[in-house]
Amino acid sequence: LLTQSEAIVIYTGWERHALVGSDIRLSCSFFSWRWTSDDVTFSWSYRPDGARDAISVFHYTGGAPYVDNKGPFRDRLEFVGNPGRRDGSILLKNLDYGDNGTFTCDAKNPPDIVGRASSVRLLVFEKVPIQAGVITGSIIGAVLGLLLLIVVIYYLMRFLVARRVFNLSVRSVPLCLGLGPKPEPIPGLDTCMV
Repeated sequence: LLTQSEAIVIYTGWERHALVGSDIRLSCSFFSWRWTSDDVTFSWSYRPDGARDAISVFHYTGGAPYVDNKGPFRDRLEFVGNPGRRDGSILLKNLDYGDNGTFTCDAKNPPDIVGRASSVRLLVFEKVPIQAGVITGSIIGAVLGLLLLIVVIYYLMRFLVARRVFNLSVRSVPLCLGLGPKPEPIPGLDTCMV
């Protein structure tokens, strides 16, 4: 009985930032229409910045992880994924500037073996830069805060003016007809006070 192969979709992050000397987890997961196979495999490769070719740095197959023992991550790479949950994540330790580059994850879940590998770019800094999204979010927050302040001031002024008009109208006596002495008019108004 032959089983039909379906496409597999692999997910990684887009770009990760880290500090020199820190550790970072590079996540890799996949979507497949089938249950997770016992023959699931994960492969990670690394292409340093400025290089044309990628080198294999990690492979998981047959329930066992295999780390490249000669490459740039020989003592600094650890498998932290859970294949049963479709997770093929790795942990890179003690990062250095030379670790900048593109990491590519490929996964197979037989019989689903057709799919495009996914890549994540790693940037290692002495100090992590402020991302454009943080700056944009701060500007939008400041503008919204200013608009909210203007609306609050507007309604507060309307309330204060309405209260003053109400107080003036309560103190004024609209009837100037009385049996006693003639009341004096309020300056600027056509009403009289007793």
